[in-house]
Amino acid sequence: MRKATATVENKFGLHARAAVTIVNEASKYASEIFFVKGDDRINAKSILGVMVLEAVKGTEIDIEVNGPDEEQALAAILDLFQQKFHEE
Repeated sequence: MRKATATVENKFGLHARAAVTIVNEASKYASEIFFVKGDDRINAKSILGVMVLEAVKGTEIDIEVNGPDEEQALAAILDLFQQKFHEE
């Protein structure tokens, strides 16, 4: 299992378009990918789950990845956060 923490940097937070971008990327990998915020632990392959986190700019999200391609999956998800979900 791989873990990392990412900060939401885009000005709109994890809204619908960002959630779709995350789910599309996460779905490319066989590994399970979860986002953890406080007591909430959601499947990053679920648009509704990602949106339910209500993560605004500056929110820290813990990312947990477990599976055969976990290293590549984690790197790709972290890159999305760093690239502000390609929105800015």
